[in-house]
Parts: sequence; C-alpha cells; structure tokens
Amino acid sequence: LSAHASAPERGDNAISALAPLVAEIDDLHERLVADAFLGKGSIAVTKIECDTASLNAIPDACTIYLDRRLTFGDTLESALAEVGALPSARRAVIEVPRSLQRSYTGLELDLEAYFPTWLLDEDHALVRAGVRACEDALGRTPETGKWTFSTNGVASAGRLGIPTIGFGPSEERWAHTVQDQCPIDDLVASIAFYSALPKAVAASAPL
Repeated sequence: LSAHASAPERGDNAISALAPLVAEIDDLHERLVADAFLGKGSIAVTKIECDTASLNAIPDACTIYLDRRLTFGDTLESALAEVGALPSARRAVIEVPRSLQRSYTGLELDLEAYFPTWLLDEDHALVRAGVRACEDALGRTPETGKWTFSTNGVASAGRLGIPTIGFGPSEERWAHTVQDQCPIDDLVASIAFYSALPKAVAASAPL
C-alpha cells in the first residue's frame, strides 16, 4: 500500500516487508543439502527492484531475483517449495522467469530459466574418448571432474539427455571476474584437443 513518504505509517512498505525474506534466503543457502560429488547447491539474492510513484512515496511492490544453482536431488519443484516455505514468503508470488529467445534462423522460443543438473559417468564412452583425445593431442592424461558454474550442457545433457563433456581453455576461478583471462597457450592446446576429439569418438564404443 503506497503512501506519502512523510507519513510512512499510512502505507505498507513493500521493501520493508521483503527485507526479512532476504535474510531467510541467506540462511536457506547455508542449509541446502550437499551431493557427495557435485557438492552443495546455492541460492543468492542477485537483484532487487521496487515500484513507487516517486522518491517521496512508499513503494507498494518489490521484486527480488534469486540465482538458484541445483545439485543432485534438487528439482525445479523442490527449489520453488523451499523458498515458498520460508516464513516471510507467505505474501510473495514465486515464479521462474521466462524469456523469448531468437535463434540465428529467426526461430523464437519461449524459454524457462530452469537449468537441470547433469552428470556423465567417468566410464562413459564419451568421457574415455575425451581422455584419449587429450593424451593424443597434448601428451598427458587429464583429470576428470566437475565445474562449479553452469554450462550449455544443461540443455544438451540436462534437458535433452545427449551425452556431453566439457573442455575449455583458462581456469574456472577467473570466470566473470575483473581478472577474466585466457592464456594463448591454453587456446592453442584447446584447438589441438578439439581437433583430436572426433577421431577419438569415432574409435570409441557407441555413445
């Protein structure tokens, strides 16, 4: 309920009403269950917006945006339910953002911002082919593991079930930071790997 800011008690400040929810979301992050391999999921408030008539009016609506990263055992439904169960969420409308995306062909898709967790077994033929490609191209046996961040594999593997591996230059710790960087040597090594991968896949067991 909006009101003039000179008499805030006459309104119902949406920002004040939502403030406890921000703290509860921080607490929820600490309580999220961890997977033995992928680790713990995460949740964080990343943006806050409010609707107000002016800088001299009490806002009557407030929106917070959450970045929720899933781990094994998490689903879209369980993630929404966790937020909905927070005490201060009882007056909130909780929904997953959607966006209209256009492909290079002009095809438009209405997409939901849901990125399911996925994993390819270390013994999978594609993983073994990737290891062989690295050995052939770079002369060393790579370590297999996981990334903390999300990749396009959430579409190919997570949504469509297509076997997927990740390989790329630079280091995860630099991604989306002011020190984001990619050494030229890493680029050259990656090109060699990508060139060797099709041959290794062709020689592997059916994927």
